[in-house]
Amino acid sequence: MIFRLHLIVSHNFPQRRMLPQIDALSLSPVKVFSIFIFHLLIYLNKAESQVVGPHQPVIALVDDDVILPCHVESAEDVTAQILEWTRSDLNPRFVHVWRSGQDLVNTRNPSYRGRASLFINELKRGNISLKLSRVKLSDEGTYECSIPLMEKKYFVNLVVASDAATSPVISLSGIDKNRGGVVLQCESAGWYPEPELLWLDAEGNLLSAGPTETLRGPDDLYTVSSRVTVEKRHSNNITCRVQQRNTNQRRESHIHVPEDFFNILSSSPSVTDTSPVSLALCIILLILSVVVLVRRKRKHIKTNRRPKDHIGDFQVSTDEDREKEQLNTKLENELQDEKKRNVEQEAKLNELEKKNTEILNQLQQEKETLEELKKQLESKNQELSDSISELNREKSMRESEINTIRDQLESNKQEVHFII
Repeated sequence: MIFRLHLIVSHNFPQRRMLPQIDALSLSPVKVFSIFIFHLLIYLNKAESQVVGPHQPVIALVDDDVILPCHVESAEDVTAQILEWTRSDLNPRFVHVWRSGQDLVNTRNPSYRGRASLFINELKRGNISLKLSRVKLSDEGTYECSIPLMEKKYFVNLVVASDAATSPVISLSGIDKNRGGVVLQCESAGWYPEPELLWLDAEGNLLSAGPTETLRGPDDLYTVSSRVTVEKRHSNNITCRVQQRNTNQRRESHIHVPEDFFNILSSSPSVTDTSPVSLALCIILLILSVVVLVRRKRKHIKTNRRPKDHIGDFQVSTDEDREKEQLNTKLENELQDEKKRNVEQEAKLNELEKKNTEILNQLQQEKETLEELKKQLESKNQELSDSISELNREKSMRESEINTIRDQLESNKQEVHFII
């Protein structure tokens, strides 16, 4: 019976064959049974313990703190275990390492130093969750939470979103005479991950719009824009909504298109182009139409005057004629004043447009200069980061080899002690 117990222990734990062989016949039955029970408990505990975490991705905003949940299901004390948080797409891949009761700071990836930590007091209850501080866009990815000696691990997916998204800006882009509608454009910037853009009417129904144009800037943030043709049959209240489903972020803006605008379109000449030139042409035509209507009104007033009575060489005017003449004069003066105001406003608009153009040109030049400086700085930082990464990689490999040998010796020492 003693001999059979010895075979069972050796079979279930082949990794201990390097230990000195002990003759089971030289040990008492009580000692052999105790050794068997001890190893059996370890084996059962190892089989029952599970490392678990969230089933859904963890969502975090830039610059916020986030916790990546991970724990041992049996609430086992893991203070003395080797705990590792890693990302396979990094080099070095270590985000946080806990070994021999302390943090191994030098083995971490440089981008996580000072930002990743464990809850030390919770390790005794099997909680090995990782806290990330000041989250960055580059932190997004799949993290592996593992206990190497237990051969247990779990994967946690982190999704990082930007909170710098701007409210959509709706503008008039042109006119589509064929469809009898106006073309609206919507644009929103500062999004991450990439969002979707929707056009809705007053009842919340989706409008058929053109494809969404997406632009990713040097800061990895997305800018989206889209155009839609609004027809008279649609409700006048239109909504542009930009949303990110994974992070539940949403921004939207509204615009009201007056019904009179469609009436003006229906009476204006045929214009099918939606370019700024055609839009300006439509506005000019609208102004000319107003001027023509005013002139017709003035002519109508003059033709409706009562005929004047003539007696010889003298003209006889009634009181009613004098009142009409005064009214006409007043209307003419008001029209002249309105024309002057329009000319002044147009001159101011031209001046403002000129200043805006100058400011935009200046900003563009400054932006190009800053981008060039940024590229130079990034290049230097990359060179320095590569050098540091290479040194840390060599150091990490050496420390890992030393720690592995140390852990193996310690484990062998403890096993020999328990067997003896």
